Amino acid sequence: MRWPVLFFMFALLALSLMMWRWGGTVEDSQAYFDTARYFRGELKLEDLRAPFPYRTLVPAIAAALPGDLRQAFAALNWMCMTASACLMTAVALRAGMDSRRATGAGVLMLMALPTFWYAPYLLVDPGSILARSAFVLAVLAGQPWLAALAGLLGTAVREENILLLVWLLATRRISIAGGLAALAAAGAWLVAVRFWLIPGLPSYTWTPSWWSVNHALHDVRSLLSIAGTCIPVVPAAILGWRHAPAAVKPLRSLLFLMALPPLYAALCVRVEGRIVWGLYPFLIPFAAAYGADRAIRRKAPPAPDQAD
Repeated sequence: MRWPVLFFMFALLALSLMMWRWGGTVEDSQAYFDTARYFRGELKLEDLRAPFPYRTLVPAIAAALPGDLRQAFAALNWMCMTASACLMTAVALRAGMDSRRATGAGVLMLMALPTFWYAPYLLVDPGSILARSAFVLAVLAGQPWLAALAGLLGTAVREENILLLVWLLATRRISIAGGLAALAAAGAWLVAVRFWLIPGLPSYTWTPSWWSVNHALHDVRSLLSIAGTCIPVVPAAILGWRHAPAAVKPLRSLLFLMALPPLYAALCVRVEGRIVWGLYPFLIPFAAAYGADRAIRRKAPPAPDQAD
């Protein structure tokens, strides 16, 4: 696998999909852009609105980059998507898939509605997807401390990624002492952001309500975005679920765990395709496995006859 060539091709593919909505700011993306402007000293704290400023890592990195902030933020998301595609290729290779199927895993990360519709906007989701992809690769590579580091960085991007560390600890892939230390560090970061780095914002809580659920069920645009984001990754993952390589099967429990925050969000606020997009790092290994078992059986030599 020629990684520099692959990275270039993935970068070109991502750019061709993202350039049409490059650097857009509406609703959530405007809030993240304002957070980056706050870190550059262009806005005051009272100009921000919770909970978006608490997801600090990606806006802070964008603010630290030179040049126009909008362009820097969009370019950062572009690099995150490109790197995520490379990591998904590495995940498939680590799971024992051939290079063609592994490259397809990277293409699946990019050739989907979210890369065109959401990734060009100034959101933190590409950074979260990158952290989750790195976590999956570290788990399959048997590197729990690298997985813990990816979980810590992911928590700094979006708070629900702390569940990655919970999964590491619950599945005993990391020692109890180490897992508790990683969880404590992630929790300390969240507390520090809330009460020290971004202090004084009005509190924000997500409260389930039947009105939110009923509104979501009648929001045709949101339902279409969810359906569009599911294609083609979710159908392929369902088809590859039973026949995934043994190395990938432990990710099933991780997928179910990480699906809980978006499901809870669907009870509280308006949701769209991004709730599925965030699960791509856990779905794509199963999607890439679709048909792999049949390919292996075709290549395998016939078993010798056994004597009576």
